[in-house]
Amino acid sequence: MGPPTATELPPKTTERSDAPVELTGYRRWLSDNLMLLVTLSGVLLGVILGLSLRPLNLHGDSIMLISYPGELFMRVLKLMILPLVISSLIAGSASLNAKMNGKIALRTLVYFASTSFFNAALGIALVLLIHPGNPDLHNADDRSTDRRAVNLLDSLLDLGRNVFPDNLFQASIQQAHTVYLPKPSILHAFNETMNDTLLSGADAQRLSEDLTEEVVLVRDVQYRSGTNTLGIVFFCLVFGTFLGTIGQKGQVVVDFFAAIFEVIMKMVTCVMWLTPVGISSVIAGKILSVGDLGLVMSQLMWFILTVAIGVFIYQFIVMQAIYFVVVRRNPFKFYAGLIQAMLTAFATASTAAALPITFRCMNEKLRVDPRITRFVLPIGCNINMDGTALYIAVASIFIAQMSGMVLGFGELLTVLLTSTAASMSSASVPSAALVLLLVVLTAIDAPVQDVTLLFAVDWFVDRIRTTNNMLGDCYTAAVVEELSRKELMALDAASVNYQDMPASTPNGHGHGHLEGGLLEGQTELETSGKCVMTMTMTDSVVVDMSAVMNNVNLQQEHCNRRV
Repeated sequence: MGPPTATELPPKTTERSDAPVELTGYRRWLSDNLMLLVTLSGVLLGVILGLSLRPLNLHGDSIMLISYPGELFMRVLKLMILPLVISSLIAGSASLNAKMNGKIALRTLVYFASTSFFNAALGIALVLLIHPGNPDLHNADDRSTDRRAVNLLDSLLDLGRNVFPDNLFQASIQQAHTVYLPKPSILHAFNETMNDTLLSGADAQRLSEDLTEEVVLVRDVQYRSGTNTLGIVFFCLVFGTFLGTIGQKGQVVVDFFAAIFEVIMKMVTCVMWLTPVGISSVIAGKILSVGDLGLVMSQLMWFILTVAIGVFIYQFIVMQAIYFVVVRRNPFKFYAGLIQAMLTAFATASTAAALPITFRCMNEKLRVDPRITRFVLPIGCNINMDGTALYIAVASIFIAQMSGMVLGFGELLTVLLTSTAASMSSASVPSAALVLLLVVLTAIDAPVQDVTLLFAVDWFVDRIRTTNNMLGDCYTAAVVEELSRKELMALDAASVNYQDMPASTPNGHGHGHLEGGLLEGQTELETSGKCVMTMTMTDSVVVDMSAVMNNVNLQQEHCNRRV
């Protein structure tokens, strides 16, 4: 066989015949949005399955079996919440210095409080304008004589107790809360009286009634089942902040938690392929478990519509306007990248359960800085409840309207402030707002017994407002990233130059001598245009920021010429 001709040249050794072919057109679109389509198919399948099986009047056991795959799906998602929150917060806060953590935390909390306040005001405006409360819906048979002693002070004090847990291991399984119990001395006196004197049945009953009327309720702090995520978030935030100050000695711990975060995200990717079965089972089981779906929806249609209009206005107008003004990008493109996480939050009715998918969308699809998402999302999952603030404001005035109450300016202001405060102490679990609604109703002296009327539709309204909570966390991360861009660039530049430049103090002296009044952790802008940034508690790095920015501008100009 002769040598190969020009038309039979052998392939180059650098070329691989099995190299992947780049997808184009609709194939590329399907590949990029496959997980979204899978999630959407699960939601649609659950609605169709639930509505089609309702005429069969299935037994409770059959409904339980239909809901069972969804229950397992929810348990798997909740299983990953605690390691995800711990690893993301510690790794995220350790990657920033203490001063940067403080700035991000301040911006995040101010944004959370502002949006919750705005949502409560929006809910009050809509419920007064639409007036969904109809006194004819008031059913005297549903009223109960039990008036729970709930006030805003207890809610705020419980919030502080949960933020500062006394036992970290107990915080992973229990939460502190205030309950009201009868004063022990009265019951003890009654028992002693019954034991010491032999009274007839009528006398004993009369004495029991007299003592019952004089029962005094006292506060008692107890623990209930449930993860105290707020306390764990606070501990991890402080732990990660101080971990970042010890430099290379703590790098192995930072890498450990970063590796845990990556492993959890890979587990989330695998669990997402179970979405069609899990989400369809959850939605179908919930639809089948509602008694008279048509009657409930017709009676409370205006209440549901009021909440839905408020959620629509905030999601498609207010959040998009804030994103466009601050970030200067197309907000609807950002919104489209969060549809998968939004559908998961809608199906599970829990921001915490959707947190793994939210991380995946923010980091992989939208490319938001992981240092910001690991910091903001776990905190927002427990504090930022925009939809809950709107719902509590609407529901409290709705119940007052049903009872024929006329609320003045003082009562409306009370609803606004208590709804905002109560929403920030809400748990990221399904139907947690119904408990906080009692706080607001007690503050305006509205009948708390009428909350039972909302139980029939809360399973649906809860899913609507949960999407607001989840999207609020994501938009907060985007806004905080834009506001913190200069500090993030400075940290990036410092980390790049840290390996190439000797550690020294700004005055040229060795470690441990800080002259000229420069304190540890202090940032100083010198006249030469250089930025002095403290990397650890004792090591400082001098970074020529002007040179760094010139290099960035040159790279951008080079890319523009190539285009």
